[in-house]
Amino acid sequence: MNDLEARIKSAIADIPDFPEEGILFRDITPLLHDHGLYHEVIDHWAQRYRNHDIDYVAGIESRGFIFGAALAFHMGVSLALIRKPGKLPRETHTVEYELEYGTDTLEIHRDALEPGASVVVIDDLLATGGTASAGCTLVERCGAEVFELTFLLELAGLEGRTKLTDWDIHSLAIYE
Repeated sequence: MNDLEARIKSAIADIPDFPEEGILFRDITPLLHDHGLYHEVIDHWAQRYRNHDIDYVAGIESRGFIFGAALAFHMGVSLALIRKPGKLPRETHTVEYELEYGTDTLEIHRDALEPGASVVVIDDLLATGGTASAGCTLVERCGAEVFELTFLLELAGLEGRTKLTDWDIHSLAIYE
């Protein structure tokens, strides 16, 4: 474990039995309250992508917006939003994906990304991989290319990477 990963993990609050019994929730808000660490996380990503021709950062609703907006601003690139249904006012691409108990849907404006654009897709957490996979599918439906998926946290035991083998993945802190 590197120093940044250790500091991220120490800033995350573990909340047992939230939102329901048996779930250990990883609360990122203490990290967001630590302006130095939050800046370091964004700077880490910006340095990672600075020598690549990234055109967009695509944030997945909702915590992906927290990191995506800051990263896009820091890199001087555009931000695209991947949202839950009914939140975008213009014509959208839509993807329905499987959850552990049922399905969910994500959308992106059809004109959110330029064809051929290079996109970093960002979210706070990689768990089972369904949301991230749907986000990448939406980017590709716009004609853009996913350069990499990036996450603050990854819950490796849920094997989300197995649903994301078509894309490169970078996680800052991995929980085994």
